[in-house]
Amino acid sequence: MAFDPSQLETLRPQLVRFAALQLRNDALAEDAVSETILAVLEHPDRFQQQSSFKTYVIGILKHKLLDQLRRGKREVQLLNIDDDGERSDAEMIDALFTSTGHAVEAAPSWGNPDQTLERKEFFDILQLCIDKLPAKTGRIFMMREWLELDTEAICKELDITAANAWVLLYRARARLRECLQLNWFGTQS
Repeated sequence: MAFDPSQLETLRPQLVRFAALQLRNDALAEDAVSETILAVLEHPDRFQQQSSFKTYVIGILKHKLLDQLRRGKREVQLLNIDDDGERSDAEMIDALFTSTGHAVEAAPSWGNPDQTLERKEFFDILQLCIDKLPAKTGRIFMMREWLELDTEAICKELDITAANAWVLLYRARARLRECLQLNWFGTQS
């Protein structure tokens, strides 16, 4: 076995949090993570160490989440979860720009992106910023950037228009930029 099984225990909370954000259902998220862990344990020889163990496990989880999302389309949903605070979200973003569409403040330099990505703390702050997004906004951002779904698949899954998807992605990126500026780049020297 090319990995220590206790590594799965360490990763489990992160996997559950990510799955819950995507599926909006704790039980389904637990199922997807359990299926992921089972797949890793049943076939330990498939981990070829061509990437980090975490990257390998998250790749498996992505596929399990896509399977869950496809299954969910065939099931009837009793609750339609909607974001609270969309108006305040839009107002917050509008405050960042002038009436001509230019940024109120010029974006400060964020330094060397490669060095930033090498630091584990950056990903902790990024995760906190993603967690602060409204549920639907965070979900669509993760579907696009993490699960790498195209706009058509996202629209079909969430039953929204392409225009709505792009607005939500824009809002997510603007809020993440602000959050990272305040909590990461603003604290770096």
